[in-house]
Order: sequence, then C-alpha cells, then structure tokens
Amino acid sequence: MTLSWLSIVRLGLVQMALGAIVVLTTSTLNRLMVVELALPALLPGLLVGLHYGIQITRPSWGFLSDTGGNRTLWIRAGMAVLAVGGVLAACGVILLEQSLFLGVSLSVFAYALIGLGVGASGTSLLALLATATAPRRRAAAATVTWLMMIFGIAVTAGVVGAMLDPYSPARLLRVVGGVAVLALILTVAVTVRIERGLTVTPEPDPVPFREGLAEIWAEREARLFTVFVFLSMTAYFMQELILEPYAGLVFGWTPGQTTQLSGMQNGGVFLGMLTVGIAATGLRIGSLRSWVILGCLGSALSLVAVALSAETGSDAALRAAVIALGFCNGMFAVAAIGSMMALAGQGRDKREGTRMGLWGAAQAIAAGFGGLTGAAAVDLMRQVLPDAPAFGAVFAAEALLFTAAAVMAARIMTPRPTGAHFVPGE
Repeated sequence: MTLSWLSIVRLGLVQMALGAIVVLTTSTLNRLMVVELALPALLPGLLVGLHYGIQITRPSWGFLSDTGGNRTLWIRAGMAVLAVGGVLAACGVILLEQSLFLGVSLSVFAYALIGLGVGASGTSLLALLATATAPRRRAAAATVTWLMMIFGIAVTAGVVGAMLDPYSPARLLRVVGGVAVLALILTVAVTVRIERGLTVTPEPDPVPFREGLAEIWAEREARLFTVFVFLSMTAYFMQELILEPYAGLVFGWTPGQTTQLSGMQNGGVFLGMLTVGIAATGLRIGSLRSWVILGCLGSALSLVAVALSAETGSDAALRAAVIALGFCNGMFAVAAIGSMMALAGQGRDKREGTRMGLWGAAQAIAAGFGGLTGAAAVDLMRQVLPDAPAFGAVFAAEALLFTAAAVMAARIMTPRPTGAHFVPGE
C-alpha cells in the first residue's frame, strides 16, 4: 500500500510547519541582530552557518530512516527539537541586548538544535515521500508538497511581519513561541498513523553507513550532481542573511516590513515553482535541465536589479526585484530537485534515503557557506564603502555564481523528461 493523496497533503502540512519556524530564525532574527542590535552580520552568519553545518548529519538520518522502518518517529522528534531551538533562538536575541556572552552562548545552542531538528525531521519526511508514493503520483505529489511548504513560509512571513510591528522583545517572543507551538501540534496531529498499512521494507543488504555512503560517492553522476548542488545552493543562499538588513539599512524599513519582504520573496518562489510544475509536469514544456539554466540566469539578472534598486531609492523597485528573484529561484529549485529525485533511485541499490541525505548535506553545507560568505563580505565591504554599494557588490558576486551554476548545469546535466519526479526539501 502506498501513500494516499490525503496522506501526501498531511506530509505537506508538516513541511509548512517546518518552514514556518526556519524562516523566522534565518531571516527575522538575523535582521534584528544586524539592524536593531547593530551587531556585525558575521554573527548571525556564523549562527545560521552552524544550523546548516550540523545538517551534514543528513546522510545519517537518511540511513537510519532507511533501516529503522519508522520514519514518523524521526519526523516528530525532529520537529520537537526544531520548535525548542526556534524559541531559544528568539530568547538568545533578547538576551544579546543584556549580555553579549550569554546571548551568543544561548544562540549557539539554539541554532545547533535547529540544525538537528531540520535534519532529522526534513530528511525522514523526504525519504518517506520518495519511497512510499506510487511512481505515477510522485511528480505531482512532491510538487504539491513543496508548494505547500513555500506557501506556508510566505504566509508566515507576511502574518508575522504584521504582528511584529511595533517591535518589542516581548512581542517577538510571543510570536515565535506561538509559531513553534502551533507547528509542533500540527505535526503530531497530521502524522497520526500516517505509516499505517504502508509496506516498510528495510534495506535488503545492510552495510555500514560509511561503506554505503562511499559506494554512492563512487557513482560519477551522483558525485557530479553533488558538486552542482553545492555551487548552485551557495549562490542561492548568499542573499539569505543580507536581504532584510539591506532593506533595513538602505531603505529604512521596520522589522515588520522586512519580514514581509521575505514573505514576498517566498511568494515569488511559490509562483516560480507552480509555473514550472504546470509547464513541465502538466504541459511537458522543456526539460528539467533547461528550467534549471533559465532559473539560474533569471536569478542572476534579478540580483542585479536588487542592487540597482538602491540607486533609485524606490521601495516599489526593491519589491519588484525581490519578487522576481524569488520567482526565478523557485524555477531553478524545483527543476534541480526534480533531477535530484530522478537520480535518487537510479543507482545499484535502493538507498533513496542515503542519496537524498548526501545531496541534502551538500545543500546544507552550501547554505551555511553561502550565508556566511555573504554576511562576511558585507561586513568587509561596509568598512570601505557606503551601505548601498557594499550590499550591491555582494549581490553582484552572487549573480556571477548563479551564472557559473547555469554553465555547469548546461555541461553536466542530462536533459531529463519534464515528468521526472519533484521532491520537497527545506
């Protein structure tokens, strides 16, 4: 028995809950540290880098999920850890106003919990979807689940942005705590008996984790795709920690306004993914490779527009450029992860969880590296340039990376049918 459509929608609700917590810790809290507390962007960069770096454990979670036969347990436990980490991260920001040492110490612990929670819950959910969905449903099901997550992130950012103004530490704690509690309750509720009746088959030929990972790394296609994931996701995440501070420092926006800007960007991601989902899966227009290339090049042009918006000082120009960036990011991401899903089950065995864990780890490392690099570069450039050109230089560098990723995709990706499987991530 495979996952029903109702079960797929339930997994999508878990993805929404996961994304709702993560978007607050990697965007809103980051902006508060840089703008309201006037701390170097490198600090939140290191914290978010820690959160992503810990997700190098994703292959281990995928391996445990492959062999343990109970993915629901890991999904729920990971979400509980993530919820606690999210609340503690908000407490860390508040504590930073009183004591730098205590605030940083609590924040380090909190972001470590966030990384563990996302790794355990997200990878296990992804593996469940990949292995328990009927082949004919996987493309549409995974696209729907991903879109639900992005929609949840966009809505959360918009609603929370409105609730945060006027900003106060107490209001921040209430909002983040409320989101975390609701996310955990929703996850537990919608995963009740979700694996009931499913055929759970442990890995037929168990091998030690390192040996299994080494076998997958020896596959040329899997190895090259891992390199592409790292390069493209570095470009994708370089703006994550600097976009809201950019709007706050250069355009003078409030915390609520910049949080809503993040919601606009994720709304654009949603529309981009929906466009590719309809065009590729429904109308079968273009290959996954062509959508990846188009998304990368569009993202590069949008970043240039974000940088140039400071020249006009137009709020509308910034919003339009950010929405366009999100749209192109969504096109690129859903097509790239569609290729990832197609590759996951093409090896000599059926270790989908371990393969997805490997690529998830590459994505997580790139996210941490990209975010940290972007934040550090902004700090460095602001020492010698005014805020607007300092941020603009980093956006331009990110645009070059996206262009390089498009060139790499053109060279190494095999054109795949547009019906290839899309899969959600976080």
